[in-house]
Amino acid sequence: MPVSLKNEAAIAGIGVTEFTKNSGVSELSLAAQCVVAACDDAGVDPGDIDGLVSFTLDSTDEIELARAVGAGDLTFYSKINYGGGAAVGTIAQAAMAVATGQASNVVCYRAMNGRSGKRMGQGISGDIISSDIIHWSWYMAYGMLNPGSWIAMIANKYMHKYGVTREDLGRVAISQRTHALRNPRAFGYGKPLSMEQYLEAPVIAHPLCLFDFCQETDGGCAILVTSVERALELKQKPAVIRGVTQASTRGQEQMTSFYREELESLPEMELAAARVYAMAGLGPDDIDAACLYDAFTSEIIMQLESFGFCGRGEGKDMVRDGALDIDGRLPNNTHGGLISEAYIHGINNIAEGVRLIRGESTGQPSKAVEHVLVSSGVGVPTGAMILGQA
Repeated sequence: MPVSLKNEAAIAGIGVTEFTKNSGVSELSLAAQCVVAACDDAGVDPGDIDGLVSFTLDSTDEIELARAVGAGDLTFYSKINYGGGAAVGTIAQAAMAVATGQASNVVCYRAMNGRSGKRMGQGISGDIISSDIIHWSWYMAYGMLNPGSWIAMIANKYMHKYGVTREDLGRVAISQRTHALRNPRAFGYGKPLSMEQYLEAPVIAHPLCLFDFCQETDGGCAILVTSVERALELKQKPAVIRGVTQASTRGQEQMTSFYREELESLPEMELAAARVYAMAGLGPDDIDAACLYDAFTSEIIMQLESFGFCGRGEGKDMVRDGALDIDGRLPNNTHGGLISEAYIHGINNIAEGVRLIRGESTGQPSKAVEHVLVSSGVGVPTGAMILGQA
């Protein structure tokens, strides 16, 4: 019988550094800080870490990090490609390692000087070291040099087809900024955002303005995964992994996939949704809150449809009804998300999913939260996870 990952592993610890625009320290230091914090949160000695998982974009090698935090022998280590699409994938790797006995205490981490160091928003011209040059080269001649320009093209097509307005994108940005107002860690803490401010903001890549974009952040975040039985013995209330999957579909490219027959949907997210719901034995009606990957506001509206919370073209109606707000149908990114908390390539959204299960979010909904959906990057090979109560 194949091993099912349902209820085979749990998140027992989360750790974050301060989120800033200039950390003043190395990415190795940020990684060590958040890993030690995750161990402290769980009540696990760093010497008990025997597995480490991160992103191919992370500059910190596992062996250097292990030495820095005082980890013991490593029996599992892995790195996942595709930027923010790796976020949930790191947890999938950790859960598989725990379920199959490859490791007992696996820490997933991402540490980046994403503002003071290499800035993701600066684009890819002159910095192409992968086979993605094959398709990116077709767009660069037209000035499409960064993720914002690529997503704007898709957003334009989607908005035109389904009647989505800039005000609808603004509602997403304002909802998440409102959540951030409660979160002292967040960039948006103490910085309310009105619709008037949103509509008057500089347009970066039509129809996307300044407030439709995620942050550029220096910081780190780590997640400690272990068995459910072990997690129940530790300090914190575990967030049990009901289902977790990675997903990439035919015609997939990095952020673009412009050669698919249509651009108004996210087939890789639909695959992730089908797989994670099937593994968990749950459906959209069972999800109480979400942390949907939010590099850009338009991606939130499209994901509402991908994960079955509404029909095709109806995401805007959910947003207009206040579904994403703290007492809405699907409170989303209750920490502010990548747009208004920090951009740690989506792994900080996983940490918020854990807080929601624990009942510890600064934006904790008044209703009970039994299950939380978390997604990885949009427009890249991606993934999805459902966390539940022990």
